[in-house]
This record gives sequence, C-alpha cells and structure tokens, in this order.
Amino acid sequence: MEFVKMHGLGNDFVFLDHFSVVVDVDYSELARKLCHRQFGIGGDGLIVILPSEVADARMRIINSDGSEPEMCGNGIRCFARYVYDQGIVKHNPMRVETLAGVLTLKLNIQDDQVHGVQVDMGEPILRADLIPVLSHGEPVVGQSLEVLGETFQYTAVSMGNPHCLIFVDDFSTLDFERVGPAIEKHSLFPRKTNVEFIQINSSKEMIMKVWERGAGPTLACGTGACASVVAAVLNNKTERAVTVHLPGGDLFIEWGADNHVYMTGPATYVFKGEWLER
Repeated sequence: MEFVKMHGLGNDFVFLDHFSVVVDVDYSELARKLCHRQFGIGGDGLIVILPSEVADARMRIINSDGSEPEMCGNGIRCFARYVYDQGIVKHNPMRVETLAGVLTLKLNIQDDQVHGVQVDMGEPILRADLIPVLSHGEPVVGQSLEVLGETFQYTAVSMGNPHCLIFVDDFSTLDFERVGPAIEKHSLFPRKTNVEFIQINSSKEMIMKVWERGAGPTLACGTGACASVVAAVLNNKTERAVTVHLPGGDLFIEWGADNHVYMTGPATYVFKGEWLER
C-alpha cells in the first residue's frame, strides 16, 4: 500500500490516495497501525483522498486513536496541495468535502508550485447545542469549568469540531499533560473536545498550545487556531486578524466581516513509501 507523509506546521499525517480505486478496508483500524510512532509510519492522523459527488474531492481524516473528527485545518491544507500536485484537482480555488461540510481552498501558486493554502473555514458555531457543550447562554463565553480540583474560565466554539478555549497568563504554571486530557473528556462536552490554552501577546498576536481530541498534544491545530481567534475576539482580547504562534510554526487567522474565518498556512511533504504489512 503506497502512502505519502505530509505535515502542516508539524501536525503530521499519513495520506492514502483512494480517489480512483475502491478499497475495502477498516480505516479506523488502519489509522491505529499506520500512525503508531514505534510500530508504524507515525502520524497524528490518517487522511484518505476520496471522490465526491458534491465537491472536487472528499477528505476523510482518522485520528491516531481510530476516532474520526469532523475536520482538520492543517490536514486539509496538505490535502489541497497533494490533490493539486497529483493532478486530481486542478481548480483553484478548489472545493473539498468534509464531515464539517464543503470548504473552499485557495492555493498560492508560484511557478506551478504550491507555496501556501488559504482555507475558508466557514462561520464559527457558537450555539451551545451545536458545539456541543452542556451550557446555558450563547455564546458560551467566560463560563466556569472545574476539573482535577482546579477552576478554569472557558469559551466554547465549534469550527465544525468542538473546542474549549482557555486563556492563561503563563504556560509555566500550567500542568498541560494532566489538565488537557481531563478537559477533553469532561462531562460538559458530550462528544469530547479539543482543548486550547492561549497566551495573548498583543492585539495581533497570540501563543497557543493544543490538546487534540483523539490525538493528544500536537505541534499545531488549524481549527484550534481559528477557534482561538474567535474566542479572543469574543473576550475583547484581540483584533479580528491575528498571527497564531504554535509549537510547529505560525498560522494567520482572520475572522472576516462576512463572519467566515480564513486560515492561511503552509503544507509540506515529508516522504513517500510503501506499507508492507498485510
């Protein structure tokens, strides 16, 4: 089975091109095998390229634990570069079907090379029952959450997948590895949640650390960066166009006047190979 490894700011994925072939496979089980960093290729998730009846192509993403999230911002940028480079889709902008809906992506192409991808991530979802989060009042801003004997103030946003955003003054006082998974599985979030901890640098810059639902700590999270900027605006902490500094690099996020969130960042190849296990 041939594969390609790609990453968006260190958020890494194993890609399988099943656009033109029909494969009978349990992608959940396959993701757990392929993404294992000791016994497999290694990655935060498996991304499968499939045909679509409503868009140019369809993206399925399976987390390293076998669960299937609705969307992945870093993954979809890599997806767009791959399908363009392989000639699967030559439209620019292109439309990609995901579990979060059909998204439009604009490629920055210079000398027939993709140098970056802007994704129209759509409108942020602020209704509690659609995020989903068991909270009253909308938007869910500055609510209290108790976990492991600590109380946090959080904002909840969905970018097609749920996010719990928490502002901190200093990462050095945060027990990230302990608190992250506890909040991910908190009873307030019926479908679990991604957890972002945010430090505000200025009205145009922030630092974000993420505990991803189903993957744990990752170097970047595109939907999380988008949700973080929405949360910062709702809490009157930043402007609507912000550079988000992640452990793996930077994303530029803008919450436009049309209420759509736009994410711009890179997509990078690592290597290609063949999976030999049967």
